[in-house]
Amino acid sequence: MKRSIPELQQAEVPLVMVTAYDYPGGRHAEAAGVDLILVGDSLGNVVLGYDSTAPVTLSDMIHHARAVRRGAPDTFMVVDLPFGTYHTGVQDAMRHAVRVIQETGADAVKMEGATPEILEVVQTLTRNGIPVMGHVGLLPQTATAQGGLRVQGKDDASARLTLDGAAALEAAGAFAIVLEVIPARLAKLVSERLRIPTIGIGAGVHCGGQVLVTHDLLGVYEGEEKKIAKRYAELGRAAREAIEAYAAEVRAREFPTKDNAFVMKDDVLGKLY
Repeated sequence: MKRSIPELQQAEVPLVMVTAYDYPGGRHAEAAGVDLILVGDSLGNVVLGYDSTAPVTLSDMIHHARAVRRGAPDTFMVVDLPFGTYHTGVQDAMRHAVRVIQETGADAVKMEGATPEILEVVQTLTRNGIPVMGHVGLLPQTATAQGGLRVQGKDDASARLTLDGAAALEAAGAFAIVLEVIPARLAKLVSERLRIPTIGIGAGVHCGGQVLVTHDLLGVYEGEEKKIAKRYAELGRAAREAIEAYAAEVRAREFPTKDNAFVMKDDVLGKLY
């Protein structure tokens, strides 16, 4: 059964969230029993081959989220609102969020940051029945303005910004908040001060839950080990080795075998000569 927001907020053990971007990803996540699935705009990096999340469009997100929902009909699904879809005013943000909910079957949307403009959007969406997951710390959509993909909250000003931003998102109505790439002690302090769950990625063990990009935890890309993730499998290596074995058998005429072929009766074949 899909968990409700009150159930997620009252969970006694850390919440488990993973990303998914397609039907098999949704199926695997649901079968594994995760609490939440995030259809993240990280699909720009790990699925579409972009060097950032900025090029990802609303249509991209809707297309992939619909596939994930077909694979995971009974898991709470959060969909990222991509860059530019909630930065141009409350009306635009509301229209885009409604599209995501209606066209994908999402249970909530996620947006990055805690500026006054974004807080107004969060407040408006939640007041109109659209659950919102917040996101503070490293903000991939606007990382260039933060000095790149680097740890946030290491100095007084940045740490205060993260702490106050999380509190403001809670006050605006966010039901949970992602804490990305901040010091573990700061994440612990934020988590202790909020009544809603925090979900960490590169933020230490004291958050209310954890999220990882599935491609990172499955080792889909060889040689890419990130400090914020742990590889639980090496699917990239397994996939490469499998394709290499197939290629070798094809070149040696060892595949296909008789078991992979279909037969024709002699009398039928004879009529063709």
